[in-house]
Amino acid sequence: MKGGGNLVAAAFALTALSYGLARFAYGLLLPQIREDLPLGAVAAGWVSGGAFAAYCVGIVAASLLGARLGARMMAVLAGLTATLGVGLVALAPSTSVLGAAIALAGLSTGFTSPPLAAAVAQGFDGPARPKANGMINSGTAAGIVFSGIVAMVVGTAWRELYALFALIGGLITIWLWFALPAGSPVRRNDAGISQDLARPGLAGLCVAGFLMGVSSTAVWTFGAHILRSVLSFPEANIPVAWIALGLGGLAGSSTGMLVARFGIGSIHQAALFGIALCYGILAAATVAPLLAFAAMGLFGVAYIVSSGVLLIRGIALLPDRPELGLGIPFLAVASGQTVGAPLFGAVLDGAGPWAALLLFGAVTCGAMFERMQDVASPPLS
Repeated sequence: MKGGGNLVAAAFALTALSYGLARFAYGLLLPQIREDLPLGAVAAGWVSGGAFAAYCVGIVAASLLGARLGARMMAVLAGLTATLGVGLVALAPSTSVLGAAIALAGLSTGFTSPPLAAAVAQGFDGPARPKANGMINSGTAAGIVFSGIVAMVVGTAWRELYALFALIGGLITIWLWFALPAGSPVRRNDAGISQDLARPGLAGLCVAGFLMGVSSTAVWTFGAHILRSVLSFPEANIPVAWIALGLGGLAGSSTGMLVARFGIGSIHQAALFGIALCYGILAAATVAPLLAFAAMGLFGVAYIVSSGVLLIRGIALLPDRPELGLGIPFLAVASGQTVGAPLFGAVLDGAGPWAALLLFGAVTCGAMFERMQDVASPPLS
């Protein structure tokens, strides 16, 4: 496809903005936010859960409306929503406004992935799609690395950091308008959606995605809190650990190649084992704090690969509806994260960090019982 590289680059940048900055930077900056606003662990979990709930709403809206509005309009809407969300976070005078702003930022992530999957399906042939989608999905890790680097520079100035995110968001939104193909809105007959949802393998995929989503909130929402309050990390080292997470996640750009080489079932199992192992390493970091850097890096690799596997498998199961094939497993992940964030906060307050990490590691292991088929449905060419 002519301009395919520009499409992937712009889609990568939108993913970095909406996931890495608008959604997951909250976990990195939560300690600083809690110093400025009255926010306990349970309330912080509910704020994060609100973002994940908004993500669910966004995925449903994008999956149902994307064909009518077109991939470019939906992607631009994602960029605008992320920009407004992080801009409002920078100005938030209270916990309630912060919660609304984080939810708006979370909405952008739901708007992001379905139109990008549709644009890739339109612009790339079958064999190239998993690689393009894997590369775009790793944009999350790039956003995380960037947020960690600039957090090292600005220190506790979290409002200024979110203002910078808003500026970047505006520039990325303009880029999207020119990089994504305009296409023509398609009028789909959604009467057959019940048949789509009944396709073999989709239910198990959703269960695995939900459980992975529940477990992942231990790091995404409370990772920086654990490093600071439990492991007594110096303030300057927390962004470094976040950068390690993001650098690990950049390995997720190879998810498509790993699936092609080793099979989707094997990679799925390995990624989930990596998340569970991360929590064990974090627990051991009380006696060897440097292990926390390894744990965060491992989580980055495992989470991005796991989400990439879910993406690839969902699109393979619904090759004629790529936006729906991506939207359904990502909706399952977001639903799990909506439940997981306040749950981890409650267990953290009530039973302590080690009980919470042990519980969430067990949830991750539960997701491993869904063994995906190594031979997926062939994508459309």
